Amino acid sequence: MKIIAGLGNPGTEYARTKHNVGFMFVDALAEALGVSASEWQVKFDALVAPARIGTQKVLLVKPQTYMNESGRAIGPLLSWYKLEPENLIVVHDDMDIPVGTIRIRKKGSAGGHNGIKSILAHVGDEHFARVRIGIGRPLPGWTVVNHVLAPFSDEGQQKIEDAIKYLEPAVECIVTEDVDVAMNRYNPKKQKKKKAKQEAAEPVSAGQEENQHE
Repeated sequence: MKIIAGLGNPGTEYARTKHNVGFMFVDALAEALGVSASEWQVKFDALVAPARIGTQKVLLVKPQTYMNESGRAIGPLLSWYKLEPENLIVVHDDMDIPVGTIRIRKKGSAGGHNGIKSILAHVGDEHFARVRIGIGRPLPGWTVVNHVLAPFSDEGQQKIEDAIKYLEPAVECIVTEDVDVAMNRYNPKKQKKKKAKQEAAEPVSAGQEENQHE
């Protein structure tokens, strides 16, 4: 079994804020997997719902501890189900990448994200998959708190919805195959060096474009 945890803050006042893209993803995945509202239960300071991806059992999780204490919910859940950190997938916001851009990683530091910092403190191991959804940097004059607790613009919201749709099969791939396959298949490809070599070798005709998911 794997735990798929989306990070966010509980309460309707935070529902559409940038910090809650993890909750948004888990809600969208639950709908795609046919999880009904009645299947959600409270367990270890989290809302949890069982589901299946292919033949694999998964537990969808939305910690109700507020972002900075996310590990207080996730740590006990891993222990209760006797799961290793490698069985955890965490979906969260990331200010260091543009709005709607995605990155999948298999381990690493908190990178300044307090929710991940809390999980690392409670789990004691960095070897769990992170699915990062970009929310961009604060506007000039805005604090980080102002930024993450504000809703998206209409354009930004559409980018987030597109990113979530793109990530649903990516997370399913982590569950049914593994995180390395998902990283290779779904992470945006770095093509700048390759493109530069191609341009040096031959001129690019007018109107030619390179399609790349970001």
